[in-house]
Amino acid sequence: MKSIRLPLAIWLIALFNIAWPQDTKNSLEDAFTSVESKVVEWRHDLHQNPELSNREFQTAAKVAELLRSLDFDEVQTGVAHTGVVGTLIGKKPGPVVALRADMDGLPVLEQTGSPFASKARGQYNGQDVPVMHACGHDTHVAMLMGAAEVLANNRDQLSGVVKFIFQPAEEGPPAGEDGGAAMMIAEGVLDGPNPPEAIMGLHAWPHDLGTLTYRSGSFMASADNLQINVIGRQTHGSSPWLGVDPIYVAAQIATAIQGIPSRHLDITNSPAVITIGSIHGGVRGNIIPDEVEMMGTIRTFDTGVREQLHAKLRNTVHAIAEANGATATVTMEGYAPVTGNHPELLRKMMPTLNWAAGNDNVIEGNLITGAEDFSFFQERIPGLYLMLGVIDPSIPRSDRPSNHSPLFMADDKALMTGVRTLVGFALDYATVVSH
Repeated sequence: MKSIRLPLAIWLIALFNIAWPQDTKNSLEDAFTSVESKVVEWRHDLHQNPELSNREFQTAAKVAELLRSLDFDEVQTGVAHTGVVGTLIGKKPGPVVALRADMDGLPVLEQTGSPFASKARGQYNGQDVPVMHACGHDTHVAMLMGAAEVLANNRDQLSGVVKFIFQPAEEGPPAGEDGGAAMMIAEGVLDGPNPPEAIMGLHAWPHDLGTLTYRSGSFMASADNLQINVIGRQTHGSSPWLGVDPIYVAAQIATAIQGIPSRHLDITNSPAVITIGSIHGGVRGNIIPDEVEMMGTIRTFDTGVREQLHAKLRNTVHAIAEANGATATVTMEGYAPVTGNHPELLRKMMPTLNWAAGNDNVIEGNLITGAEDFSFFQERIPGLYLMLGVIDPSIPRSDRPSNHSPLFMADDKALMTGVRTLVGFALDYATVVSH
């Protein structure tokens, strides 16, 4: 990651709780108040009209329309298929920073009972599926739209340039397509005449309402997509000994690989997870098929652990297949590296986070085995990635639906904490961290 060198004067400002930038932000309280109802309205609209990865056409159009209405200096559309990038130049000289929100929904049937629940449907890998913002991306987009309006209407307070990155396909593009953060970067979102030197993102999370959870260094896991194809020999279901049953072999494989993290890796060094989320094979109950396809995910936090897990998994799959007279292929493709927080950047922006959420609501968290392709941005420039609590604290943690659940629902009351955090980062970076 990029190193940030700070002049003595900047260190002193940070030491004394960066009073000047806080005074600047405090002058925007009326602006925050005036935009709040819009942010809630945008969120409800986005939640009712979710779109799948690389298909965020309506969402992108709404975002672009807003940015143009705010007289942004540049609005790019069609980036990485449906992405939108807006450039806002402040009235004062300063560095370039980026703020990012992901836009895509998931193939999930909503069960929240919300008055603005989604009834949308879409096509995912050739299947007709329900669509829901089950991971909170509707809140991400609405909060970044709110930050765009506050900053655009207060350019005189802004030193430098802000790039607003509305990203498609964070959940992964459909089969056979490129997309997401990696594609936006390949298409130059971090290059050009205004290359950002730092970036921030937020994620709605089932933590207490209005909290900001952080972790210095590694925070979210890397993710690999896993596919295992087991090839047997088809026969009648009444006579399995006449063929090779790939379903039976797949069941053994699914059971065995779950034991790799717990029995073959040093979990005191770094956690790891293997999950099989999809198994397909066969068409009738009385026919043993030729082939079974298994799909899953691998989560790790350490490169060495990842390599060890990959090797053990391949060996286990091939050994089980061979022992049963079957064959198997194993494909592991990287989805996203580890997501974290640049330690120095985090330390310098901590007063900003305290201002945005309140000192008692900025909390150091544990490792999260979820993954985020925001990590691709962080491979290029220093970044902060924080978890925004969106659940009423009166609800016991054991009863809170997780992200990707059909019952996941963020509370609107969390939205303005997110807006304040994004605006604060854009305003304070020039003074606190960069120049």
